[in-house]
Amino acid sequence: MSDPGESPGGPARGVLQRSTMGGRSYFVFVLVFFHMCIMNGIAQLYENHNNGGEDPDPRSHQGAPDSLQQPPLGPKKPPLGPKKPPLGPKKPPLGPKKPPLRPQKPALGPREPETVREFFLPRIDGVKVGHVQKLSLVPDKVHEMRTLSLKPLLFEIPGFLSDAECGVVMQLAQLKGLVESQLMVQEGQEELAEELDLSPDEIFSLLDISQDGQLQLSEILTHSRVREGIWLTPESLREIYAGIHADKDHNGLLSLEEFRQLSSDAFQRFLLQRGVESSQLVRNSHHTWLEQGPGAHPVLQSVKQRVVHLTQLPDPLVDLSEPLQVVRYQQGGHYHAHHDSGPVYPETACTHTRPAANASSPFETSCRYITVLFYLNSVEGGGETAFPVADNGTYEEVSLIQNDVDLLDTRRNCERSNLRVKPTRGTALFWYNYLSDGKGWVGEQDQYSLHGGCVVTRGTKWVANKWINIDPDYQRQVRYQQLVSQSAQDHKDQEGLVSSQDMHDAHQDL
Repeated sequence: MSDPGESPGGPARGVLQRSTMGGRSYFVFVLVFFHMCIMNGIAQLYENHNNGGEDPDPRSHQGAPDSLQQPPLGPKKPPLGPKKPPLGPKKPPLGPKKPPLRPQKPALGPREPETVREFFLPRIDGVKVGHVQKLSLVPDKVHEMRTLSLKPLLFEIPGFLSDAECGVVMQLAQLKGLVESQLMVQEGQEELAEELDLSPDEIFSLLDISQDGQLQLSEILTHSRVREGIWLTPESLREIYAGIHADKDHNGLLSLEEFRQLSSDAFQRFLLQRGVESSQLVRNSHHTWLEQGPGAHPVLQSVKQRVVHLTQLPDPLVDLSEPLQVVRYQQGGHYHAHHDSGPVYPETACTHTRPAANASSPFETSCRYITVLFYLNSVEGGGETAFPVADNGTYEEVSLIQNDVDLLDTRRNCERSNLRVKPTRGTALFWYNYLSDGKGWVGEQDQYSLHGGCVVTRGTKWVANKWINIDPDYQRQVRYQQLVSQSAQDHKDQEGLVSSQDMHDAHQDL
């Protein structure tokens, strides 16, 4: 459990002003700039220096349970309030064919004519920080769930797993085999950059959040971490400037003229020459994925069912989400502050429902509505889970880096986070990565869910993550479940045909 001194009553919260020119409004450009300036080199560099196994795609393991004949998203019971008649069909937006240079506020609602929703997502009320609720997750035992913060809506459940269950999960992970965690740039960014065809002046304008004609270190760093690989600090960025002779007047700023003189592969060539250490990566850990469906170890199935009771979500949503991820952080291991899921723009598709999108989207995100994190052991030193801006008054990405103090840097500044939770064996953390849309479904990304793993100073840290994937587009989520259900039925029918043919062949042989 967390130390009371590290809970929301601990360190004083700073004021972070939210701007309409923040990182969300630069989402489209970020992918392009980081590819052009940095990530080409990082991807090659990481491959040259780290020859570990590839990160398996957890979504390749998804499947529908045999009993899933229809795509219900929730139990068949009346909604909490009276159903309102639909307001009539709405025409889909006639947006531009290409992503706009300055994307407007993300549209998280349905992109099709709205229909009356049959299913709603329950959402637990945190009440207030410190509030304790009683839970019945397993027979003959009562768990207590304490509210740790309201922004994000975050809970702590001690004793969610027994010591024996923690041991089983760690043993299964070791038997499966852990691979080095890798965060690589997505393929296809070069084609996307060519399609957008941005000039240096357009790139500069998009980066220049303050619009003062100078690129500050914080403005560069805010965007350079969206596509994670190497962790850039103000110091390392100054080193790059000096190495490629970018900052001619040595004032720590890049003018438009200085920016124009940079070649697109200048950062790449410098990083290839300098090299990179594991401590400089965004994430320094090893992990694996464990299936929790039919045929899985009883402990894994029991943990999944407990998650169903905890989140109050219907079984199909949990069944069709990602497998259980088990992560090991050895001494020095860390994970810089990040969001488990990204914002959803009109040009963005959710990874798990992309087959049901019926459209080609240039961007993709994981759409992890809920995170449930389990501590599988108590850590000797460090390894806290930090929420830098939990319950802060306001939020803006650029304000996270001030006077060379980077709140996202969990190796240096974990103690500055508003909330830190100490790893305790068997304890679970549970939080929402999205707000509610006010209609019983997924709303906008909760930016306060920013979190990271503080560096492990002594011993080893073991955790497991269970993510619940839900598409903010209600219609697309329904179509996805229909497709999965139909695929499962087709598979069963095919197995039946094969079995009948085998019997026929055997009869002919007789």
